[in-house]
Amino acid sequence: MMRILGRTLPAMMALAGTLNLDPAALPAAEPTPAQAVSGPYCKIQVVDRQTGRGVPLVELRTVNQLRYVTDSNGIVAFYEPGLMDREVFFFVSSHGYEIRKDGFGFAGTRLQTTTGGSAVIRVDRINIAERLYRNTGQGIYRDSVLTGQPVPLREPVLNGQVLGQDSVFSCIYHGRLFWMWGDTARPSYPLGHFRMAGALSDLPGQGGLDPAVGVNLEYYVDEHGFSRPLCLMEEPGMIWLDGLVRVNDPEGNERMVARFARLKNMSTILGRGLMAFNDQNESFEPIYRGESPLLACMNFGHAARVKVQGRDYYYFATVFPLAVSLRMPAEWDSVIDPNRYEVLTGLAPQRSDGSATPQPVWAAKQTPYRWVRFADLIGEQAANQASVVEGLEREKRQILYVDIQSGKAVTPHGGTIYYNAYRRKWIAIFNQQGGKSSYLGELWYAEADSPVGPWAYARQIATHEKYSFYNPAHHPYFDQDGGRTIFFEGTYSFTFSGTEDIATPRYDYNQIMYRLRLDDPRLTLPAAIYQVTDGQNSCAYLPAGEVEKANRWDDIESVAFFAVEPQRAAANHIGIYAQMTAAVNGQTQALSCQRTAPDAEPLFYALPAADTAADTTTNTPEEPDCIVPLYEYRHAATGRRLYRTEAQWQEAGWVRQKEPLCRVWLNVSKRQVLDHAAKPVPAEQG
Repeated sequence: MMRILGRTLPAMMALAGTLNLDPAALPAAEPTPAQAVSGPYCKIQVVDRQTGRGVPLVELRTVNQLRYVTDSNGIVAFYEPGLMDREVFFFVSSHGYEIRKDGFGFAGTRLQTTTGGSAVIRVDRINIAERLYRNTGQGIYRDSVLTGQPVPLREPVLNGQVLGQDSVFSCIYHGRLFWMWGDTARPSYPLGHFRMAGALSDLPGQGGLDPAVGVNLEYYVDEHGFSRPLCLMEEPGMIWLDGLVRVNDPEGNERMVARFARLKNMSTILGRGLMAFNDQNESFEPIYRGESPLLACMNFGHAARVKVQGRDYYYFATVFPLAVSLRMPAEWDSVIDPNRYEVLTGLAPQRSDGSATPQPVWAAKQTPYRWVRFADLIGEQAANQASVVEGLEREKRQILYVDIQSGKAVTPHGGTIYYNAYRRKWIAIFNQQGGKSSYLGELWYAEADSPVGPWAYARQIATHEKYSFYNPAHHPYFDQDGGRTIFFEGTYSFTFSGTEDIATPRYDYNQIMYRLRLDDPRLTLPAAIYQVTDGQNSCAYLPAGEVEKANRWDDIESVAFFAVEPQRAAANHIGIYAQMTAAVNGQTQALSCQRTAPDAEPLFYALPAADTAADTTTNTPEEPDCIVPLYEYRHAATGRRLYRTEAQWQEAGWVRQKEPLCRVWLNVSKRQVLDHAAKPVPAEQG
């Protein structure tokens, strides 16, 4: 018996009778004004209903299972003998976009496939991030070229003979953008090369395209015109680079340095070390080799340049899981010497070599994290190395984020951490390991007050069903409108999350660019509210902006809870005001839902207190467990006040007020660290 999408044909006919649906009344695409289309094609363009922009990576599928995928203009050049100049139904599907279903439950539309004509299909974006274009591979604008539509790229269908590329790194080098990727596929054979590919492009405003439009890549190629390997090394094996940084050598020459791993396969490492770029032969060459334990992190990730007490550093967003756990001074002698690399750890150093003690960074007082040279941490005895590495791995397991909507833990995989001028926060763009729709295909956004944290809440910004989108990279030099709009890309591949039979033609194993607008209200995330002490048992509760104004970073005792900063408040939030009131031997901060003075401004915003009994700690069914009441506790003898999320907290002399003040977000972070000394350096300088 014939089945259509899992339903028998008689059942479908019965459904049609029940709904009184006439197949002739099914929705059709909206026609567009007549325009010249070259060749015999019907130009079908899929556009974002909200923006009117063409959407790449949308699949159109006919009833007889012919598949077409839109190019970076959102265009399909349709020509199919037997299906021209007639009505044809297309199923429409795309990661993070949707089209309304008809009465039978089919997500699609009918088109009149007129030879030389055109039609538009409008889809609704579910993702917060907007998909813009494919950045690598063959046929980026194939269908636009076939239909005679304008394209922004100099090489719109094949550039450097590249069919696919894995995981991007980039930096500004000699005034241009330098790009490098991992494994690279070619047209002439199933195996390409595995020693890093590279390209250059001009910066926006300096000859380069608007990043909303594309990137004109100029590949380093061999004598055959194929993207050539950039890593020169006699030893066999695949070579992967990461941790790309730019630094001046002793002669003042600008150089690029990266960590390398030489591999036999994905699980067998043959060697590690550092490589530097040679401008004469335009290749990376080894400058440090070995299995030295001084290379504390297996992967360095992406680097951000910061200034710490007047000295420039590179902070690395190490991956698996994503966190800033490694740094080094941004100086030639330090960059090329693994002995000078520092790890962020709560482990106590075993010895001191007489050098300056690394400055501690703030943490909850019970967990004194420090920047420590790895060589100092393991001590002189190599036997200590295993236990130290095991300790660092334990610390990695403390790194997690929480979904702001569900309250469920999110395990971060790869990504980037950079400062954002618009949000005045450090922002993380990362993919999730073990996501709901795919193993490595869900993308997240998070914010923190320093590059190391405290990280807590995240919001999903893009999804790729049963498909990977791994190692996403935010490009801060592309930021627009003062950081209000950012751009990131990642590797789109069925590997890890799907099977080869679902591989998307042309797109698979390539880089896709997204745009994210940070003023989107859906990206409102609660920020840390710090408990600040004056050393005399008097506490204040302040967001980062107020801590900065008062220069009280060193007075922080803990992260008390999370709440919404004033500039991000929404209609369902209430203002929380603060004033100093009298207490024995001084003053104490009192928080209130009521305005404390005619010109008073809220210190932060929260959710209104629940209408349940004061001693009830359960949440409404719609809310995740991470939203809890905030209670005021008063000391019976001194009148001092504390604000806590524990309903049953008990300590001698402290009494809880009956009604909660409001509802806030729990401090869910297991790795409470704040490096307020790290100040951002503009992207063009990093």
